Amino acid sequence: FTFDEAYIPTYLEAFPPLPEKTAAEAKAGEPSGAWGSKIKPIKASVITQVFHVPLEERRYRDNGQFGEGEEAKVCLDIMQRTGAHIELSLAKDQGLSIMVTGKLDSVMKARKEIVARLQTQASATVAIPKEHHRFVIGKNGEKLQELELRTATKIAIPRHDDPSTSIRITGTKEGIEKARHEVLLIHAEQDKRAVERLCLEKAFHPFIAGAHNRLVQELSQETGARISIPPPSVPKDEIVITGEKEAVAMALGRIRALYDDKKRKTTTISVEVKKSQHKYIVGPKGTTLQEILEATGVSLEMPPLDSPSETIILRGEPDHLGPALTQVYATAKSVTVVEVTAPAWLHHYIIGKKGQNIGRITQQLPRVHIEFTDGEERISLEGPTEEVEQAQTQMLEIIQDLLVRMDYTEVVIEQRFHRHLIGKNVNRIKEQYKVSVRIPQDCEHSGLVRIEGDPQGVQKARRELLEMVQRMENERTKELTVEQRYHRTIIGQKGEKIREVRDKFPEVVINFPDPAAKSDVVQLRGPKNEVEKCGKFLQRLIAELIENSFSLSVPIFKQFHKNIIGKGGANIKKIREETNTKIDLPTENSNSEMIVITGRKNHCEAARERVLAIQRELANIKETEVAIPSRLHNSLIGSRGCLVRSVMEECGGVHIHFPPEASGSDQVTIRGPAGQVERARRQLLQLAQEKQVNSFTAEMQAPSEYHRFLIGRGGANIRRVRDRTGARVIFPAPHDGEPERITIVGREEAVRLAQKELEALVKNLDDVVEDSMAVEPRHHRHFVCRRGQVLRELAEEYGGVAVSFPRTGGAASRRVTLKGGRDCVDAAKRRIQEIIEDLESQVSVEVVIQQQFHRALVGPKGSRLQQLTKEHQVQVQLPERGPPGPDPQAPQENGEAGPHAEAAPRKCDIITVSGRPEKCELAKAALLALVPVTEDVEVSYELHRYIIGQKGSGIRKMMEEYEVNIWVPPPEQQWDVVRVTGQLTNVGRAREGLLQRVRELQAEQEDRALRSFKATMSVEPRFHPKIIGRKGAVISQIRKDHDVSIQFPEKGDEHQDVLVISGYEANVAGARGALERLVAELREMVSQDVRLDPRTHARIIGARGKAIRKLMEEFKVDIKFPPPGSEEPDRVAVTGLPEAVDNAIHHLLTLEEEHMLSVTETETLAAYMKPPSRGEDSNGAPAKGYVVRDAPWNAPGGDRAPDMSSAEDFPTFGASVAPKQSSAWGPKKV
Repeated sequence: FTFDEAYIPTYLEAFPPLPEKTAAEAKAGEPSGAWGSKIKPIKASVITQVFHVPLEERRYRDNGQFGEGEEAKVCLDIMQRTGAHIELSLAKDQGLSIMVTGKLDSVMKARKEIVARLQTQASATVAIPKEHHRFVIGKNGEKLQELELRTATKIAIPRHDDPSTSIRITGTKEGIEKARHEVLLIHAEQDKRAVERLCLEKAFHPFIAGAHNRLVQELSQETGARISIPPPSVPKDEIVITGEKEAVAMALGRIRALYDDKKRKTTTISVEVKKSQHKYIVGPKGTTLQEILEATGVSLEMPPLDSPSETIILRGEPDHLGPALTQVYATAKSVTVVEVTAPAWLHHYIIGKKGQNIGRITQQLPRVHIEFTDGEERISLEGPTEEVEQAQTQMLEIIQDLLVRMDYTEVVIEQRFHRHLIGKNVNRIKEQYKVSVRIPQDCEHSGLVRIEGDPQGVQKARRELLEMVQRMENERTKELTVEQRYHRTIIGQKGEKIREVRDKFPEVVINFPDPAAKSDVVQLRGPKNEVEKCGKFLQRLIAELIENSFSLSVPIFKQFHKNIIGKGGANIKKIREETNTKIDLPTENSNSEMIVITGRKNHCEAARERVLAIQRELANIKETEVAIPSRLHNSLIGSRGCLVRSVMEECGGVHIHFPPEASGSDQVTIRGPAGQVERARRQLLQLAQEKQVNSFTAEMQAPSEYHRFLIGRGGANIRRVRDRTGARVIFPAPHDGEPERITIVGREEAVRLAQKELEALVKNLDDVVEDSMAVEPRHHRHFVCRRGQVLRELAEEYGGVAVSFPRTGGAASRRVTLKGGRDCVDAAKRRIQEIIEDLESQVSVEVVIQQQFHRALVGPKGSRLQQLTKEHQVQVQLPERGPPGPDPQAPQENGEAGPHAEAAPRKCDIITVSGRPEKCELAKAALLALVPVTEDVEVSYELHRYIIGQKGSGIRKMMEEYEVNIWVPPPEQQWDVVRVTGQLTNVGRAREGLLQRVRELQAEQEDRALRSFKATMSVEPRFHPKIIGRKGAVISQIRKDHDVSIQFPEKGDEHQDVLVISGYEANVAGARGALERLVAELREMVSQDVRLDPRTHARIIGARGKAIRKLMEEFKVDIKFPPPGSEEPDRVAVTGLPEAVDNAIHHLLTLEEEHMLSVTETETLAAYMKPPSRGEDSNGAPAKGYVVRDAPWNAPGGDRAPDMSSAEDFPTFGASVAPKQSSAWGPKKV
């Protein structure tokens, strides 16, 4: 049932009793009554269906073994897809019996697939009217899907735009019949229903619906038809009746008869009522109109709310119009609206603090609604006439009193000063003069500041604000230019450094530009003297930063970088700490030799001297200075440094350092091996002299492949050109942008002559000739082996000359062809002849070295052997590997033959060296020097694990650094020996390194013993959190200051008050003293609670706790707010020294009072700015909730609640109970 809100249903209507079962109903098992249709039987979740497929409808008739054909495969596939279990059996008539088990949905899907795939398909059509198709489809196609599953068929319904009325059904004969039957049932059901649309004048709809829609509801119940009448707000005349044809016809007749009767008997009158009174006649949700209709039978036609018309039309029988009109006027006059005028700025004072002024009026006169309009001077009072008049009198008295006591003024202050007034300045003025100060927000773009309050206080506050603004106008703004790269350093991590500056100059505002702006301007604003002081302070700070940013680049030979770093970074760390500089070395993969030192200039120079001293100690490095006029430096360096680079390369890679251009110094530093330094010095002086006398530069182009031939072996060709002409020829670097450019520098006549010679050489190289020479076939292999490496070297060295050796033997097999420039071909022929002479004069020398050491001779990837053959110009041939000897260590000790090793050596131990006799001897000596030796170093067993390091990192690093193998005995042997194997020189270095590491470890052990001193002290557990500090800040600082370890007791320890301090004895004593002083301070601290309104907590804490942290720092206290959901949400704990706690509490209470003003004003104004509630009755009574009539508890004697222990009041299911006389709670059900 549906009830109108004004209608109160009976208890039995709202809660119908369960039906009594008659014997007939019990036998039939059919439920009846209001609850019958809602009770559904409980169904099993797993069901089983069995159906039969006749022989003639079987799709697959396998002649083989039953259960092995296509039918079995299809069933297996269906089971996997649907999750249902299928069993097949063969009937006597050769038909199929199929049993499907599973959940209902799975069984229905499986059955549909079985029918589609195992049973032959037929089709049929059924025609029903087009308008009934949608009932077959159902909502979202659900009905159609359910029908297809139930009948195991496919039902095709024509599209909406298809005029056909036929529905096609495909499936088995049985399924088609079922589906056809269901479709026809739906058609028959819809064929019985009817829809009638009745157009009746809108004015008569209320008479048809009746008061509170009772009449139309009764009509629907009597006829069984559904009647839909449009609501009053919808301007439609159409009434729709739906249901069974007979019920619709009956309802249609009743409605038309009622309409005709009312149209004949009723008349109308019009009355004028103020538009403002219309809402009271309508009532909440139209209840008053319904009450008038119920009481008098008269309908009221109200003009729309947006219409200016004030005319109300009353329609009804003539003798009922009089009482209805009287009731309309009484309702309209029962409520009146009065407006009171008061300045808008007085509104929140009229409301009063926490609404107390207006609250007194509303408490005395609860049916009066008072509404304030924001920004307007009117206040609306709405309610019963007498009460509104009383409220109006009281309001006028309050306004008059406030106008006498209160005043306001407005001051124009430039918007740029507003943000400096907000905060402490305005809060102090508010407290001191008891006034309210409103500063407009930035988005308002207004400079009008309003002051309200006591007249004298308003004038004083105005004067003070103007004085403050005048002082601000006298403030000075200064701009400092600071490179943006220094901004982050000045600000510090999380703003720590700039906070210190602001604390030092609190009256100065320091603004840094946005990093994205790429600006160097830092702005200072404040009093003139303070700005000047702050500016000087920042300038000194910036000067220190710039001074500390001085940078030096020091060239150090790459092989010495690891020595600069030292073991574990010891050397570089020591230099950094002692010189207070930052030292950056290039990566191992980099070709750069520059070490960059950053810091103060004098510190950088000291660090540079330390680094250079290490290099001088490691090698015969000499450093000298030569005076060359600074005006010549740029010309000596050359374009892109090409001239000075050519000198450095020619002189064995020395480093030449020119002073900075702005220094004016004439001193040029040359550093490198002693002989090369002197050579470079002479060349530089010669170049400088040439530059001073007559400097001339010329450039020429030559293909880059000619450059090596022009330079010659070891620079021989170019040196001859220089000696003959006196000019310097500079070739481009490998990665130069212009690889073909050659630069010639010197006196003009010398440059011209050198250029002429070089051009002639290049011309000869351009003139390609072909020549040949005879080379014995036995030597050919030397030239073409190793993928023609010798031929490639000849081509690179002699201007790309092409040398071709014959591929086949015969008469012409000795002829070798050379093709290229004439000079290149001649030079290549001479070089080939030299190689042949070397090959013919070669001898072979045998070197006996045990096979076990051959791998050490070869080196990683053959590097050692390749270096040896290249350096001594010999060929080394290793023997094939043979079986290991009976005692591999006996024949040779440390690379020397033992006393019994003079017997014939094994073939696998003989290494053959081929080349010139003198070079073979040198190579033999070098090979023997590569034979590894083994040396035992005495190292205490206790130190072995420290030498090995974590995961072997320590010993691996030593082996890589000294290029040796280090063997540490297994732990179970506990030997005090470490064995080092490698080349003799490397073993010596490794032994010294091991002993040095032993000394370091022994020193660390001694230091560890000193650091293991421990002391305990007793501290009450309640002080532990304070000693630890926020995020461990306090205890971390003590540990850092005194270099000690401080351990707190674990949870559950017996002694919860004992702290353990460990470290050096002196440091432990210092830390203990610091802790005792801290505990003494903590004992003096007190903790007090202060009650603060929870609504102000968030404002006091501030964004991300910024405000409360600042307050705690200012008063040196700890403030804890209650967590959400606390039983005492207003309790705030303040801990600290007594005086600091008192000051902090006083400040907190002041803040609470300030914030409460704005909180209460906001809440009160928000409450009174709401429009009057339309959900209440006119007398302001609250909603009654859900109400029923004739409830059991309202019946006589109904105050007795049912007995929960009684089997009669609460019977169990299935139990028989003796019938008892029915009570107010309804009949007892079994």
